[in-house]
Amino acid sequence: MADNRAVRLAGLRDALARADLDGLLVSALPNVQYLTGFSGSNALVLVTARDCVLFTDFRYATQVEEEVGDAATVRIEPASLWLGLWAALQAMVGVERVGFESAHLLHRDFGRLLEQGARWQWRPQEDLVETLRERKDETEIAAIEDAVAMAQRALQGTLSQLRPGLTETAVAGILEQQLREAGSEAYPFASIVASGRRAALPHARAGHRVLETGDLVLIDFGAVTRGYCSDITRTVVLGRATEEQKEVYETVLEANRRASGAVRPGMTGMAADAVAREYIDARGYGEAFGHSLGHGIGLEVHESPRLARTVEAPLAPGMVVTIEPGIYRPGWGGVRIEDDVLITASGGRVLTSFPRTLLEID
Repeated sequence: MADNRAVRLAGLRDALARADLDGLLVSALPNVQYLTGFSGSNALVLVTARDCVLFTDFRYATQVEEEVGDAATVRIEPASLWLGLWAALQAMVGVERVGFESAHLLHRDFGRLLEQGARWQWRPQEDLVETLRERKDETEIAAIEDAVAMAQRALQGTLSQLRPGLTETAVAGILEQQLREAGSEAYPFASIVASGRRAALPHARAGHRVLETGDLVLIDFGAVTRGYCSDITRTVVLGRATEEQKEVYETVLEANRRASGAVRPGMTGMAADAVAREYIDARGYGEAFGHSLGHGIGLEVHESPRLARTVEAPLAPGMVVTIEPGIYRPGWGGVRIEDDVLITASGGRVLTSFPRTLLEID
């Protein structure tokens, strides 16, 4: 881990030099963890050409020592992380132009930069660390693969208990218990369980609807291990599927297959999205696929890159993305099939192995 963090810091320092910055104030906690290994809930990190200083509080004195090691200089601040930051900056020679993460800094804290930190030149920055996070190293890929395996075990355990009469929230409870038993540290997002007509809501919250025979049941969830996420969706039928359900399902499945097989380095997010979208549109369901094809996963369940109609940035080896086409018909239901895919030098490698054929749950 220490060597990987050294490489990450070197990459950030190169980015700082290109941006004509003497340093960067990192306030987004996923970025803090990426650079230092620290997973606590209260931290700031200051990175310059020579230093990496992490500020946190007494609650994390033991944790930060265990997680960070020599990846950063740690300062436990008894009163305020900001007071520690000002003191550290004052002791640094030649640090004047300092970037801050404009997408993550609270307005209240921006006011601190203008008032208490007025002697330094503060420059808003976007995605300096997030761009580095797009391409995963071997340790990150291994963690995501483990999170995928945990999610798949949890899904298998959940489907074995699925039956008419359960509420969506009860199914979500079973799923989340199975995730914990599989070893998941947390839930990367509120698990989605949507049945019957509610399956037409792409991001439905599990509700009190009672599952019935004949329902489509859409389950979207993930696991977390060593801070890294997986994100999987499967749609099943309680009982026997109708011909209409089979047709919609097969359309989504083929769109998933085509996109997963097509993604490769150099392909833009726009082109990847088009592979699935054009097939669904040709089958007459284009208006029912309203969201983008996918997104990156890692320390966050939604991060760069994006596979969407407006994204011109190319994919690169080491990126891990979701492929999740869907068809949603109000008043009828919906189908989504989502896999996690690693972009390799030769194309996409699907990390998700859970069956994609339509499962009919008796």
